[in-house]
Amino acid sequence: MKTFFSTLMMSFLAVSLLSAQVMEKQARKYAKTISNDDLTRHLTILASDSLEGRETGKKGQKMAAEYIKNHFESLGLKAPVDNSYFQKFNLYQTFRGDAAMVVNEKTISNLGEMVYWANVPFEKKEIDIVYVNKAQEEDLQDIEAEGKFLAFQAEGQFTPTLKIIEDLGAQGAIVFAEDSSRMNMVLRYGQYYATHGALSRTKPSTEGLASLVMYKELAQEVFGKPISELKIGDTASAELFAEINTEIMETENVLGYLEGTEKPDEILVLTAHYDHVGVQDGKVYNGADDDASGTTAVLEIAEAFVKAKNAGHGPKRSILFMPVTGEEKGLLGSAHYAENPVFPLENTVTNLNIDMIGRVDSIHMDDREFVYLIGSNRISTELHEISENMNNNYTKLELDYTYNAEDHPDRIYYRSDHWNFAKNGVPIIFYFNGTHPDYHQHTDTVDKIEFDLLKKRTDLVFYTAWEIANRDERPAIDPKEEKEEEEE
Repeated sequence: MKTFFSTLMMSFLAVSLLSAQVMEKQARKYAKTISNDDLTRHLTILASDSLEGRETGKKGQKMAAEYIKNHFESLGLKAPVDNSYFQKFNLYQTFRGDAAMVVNEKTISNLGEMVYWANVPFEKKEIDIVYVNKAQEEDLQDIEAEGKFLAFQAEGQFTPTLKIIEDLGAQGAIVFAEDSSRMNMVLRYGQYYATHGALSRTKPSTEGLASLVMYKELAQEVFGKPISELKIGDTASAELFAEINTEIMETENVLGYLEGTEKPDEILVLTAHYDHVGVQDGKVYNGADDDASGTTAVLEIAEAFVKAKNAGHGPKRSILFMPVTGEEKGLLGSAHYAENPVFPLENTVTNLNIDMIGRVDSIHMDDREFVYLIGSNRISTELHEISENMNNNYTKLELDYTYNAEDHPDRIYYRSDHWNFAKNGVPIIFYFNGTHPDYHQHTDTVDKIEFDLLKKRTDLVFYTAWEIANRDERPAIDPKEEKEEEEE
């Protein structure tokens, strides 16, 4: 009997080993179908001038969506949104129009000396202004704010102070910028939003705190004396008006679905944002690295999985390939999907998100075969181990976890589309090459993409996806109690 069980165990181990070897052989075979030529072809089209920087809701973004849809359709991926590849939704685009403040018959012009900062309109009328120094708690304790405009000196980020002032019942706020360089930055933001508008998924309220930012030297015009001589409680009056215009635009995520062979209800989601920032000052911001590189990777990984399935090696779990819109406007496309999932989030085993994988940052100039990984261990330690094993077995890149540190000041974990999955408890990995001087510049062009690196990083995502889609169990989510104990 003992010999029988020993023989049975050895047979089981031999079958398991053989199965693992077959799976590895298949993974390597289909990874080879991801070619530099195809990566170059897709990326060159997505980052071409003809797509006009792929700004959300604009012509170029629509052209990119159509290109991605056509690729998914040509592969034979299913259209999972009521027989459509598009998950469409509306956005509200708010433009700040004309605005001005008149003090003692002098006009302080918007986008010249000041910026009307709020997204709420303000009918032309007289306003009462009270100076409150830096609007700290001690500065505000004796102030009657109801219905007034509170004027304060900014120190660094001023938006939290605006919320405090609104909670006091003030009608508005006047921010005196910390210095001319900060004010010049605010002016650039104001000019951008006047041209491009601000996007939101919900209809903006026409009520709220009116606010404007101006050079601190204009305290002389408003109060009749320089800011250095002002005291808390000093008052002034002025006339203010501001126009706000809102338009509705439609945009879309693009979804291609590959059904699993054994566990079709369990879904692996691959994302990359295909939008960018459009045209500015007549220059096309092509966004080759950000994020035509990630979108291209998703297209090629989708093709590799389809080829495998057509040859009888389809994934056990289903895979949703989803280039998303609106990332540059605030993760809008992934947020819409997370709130309106085509497949239940509780059935979503992992999200692999790819945002900028075609370049090298300044830190790695002498050791270019790397990729930053963010979030792989935040929700599932097992997912992190899978990722490490795939890299050790296949791609052997340097996996840099710098941005994964919970106290990292850049907070990258919260700044790409994986976050809308992570905050709903879905294990994630974010693949990223770091920033470079061409980030969000018109110089982020195809000629600067390092396609050999793009291929190797795409391979890593593919191998990780292959393992997650085919393993017996989905990556286990760490018990919250263990996480809390580790953090302590």
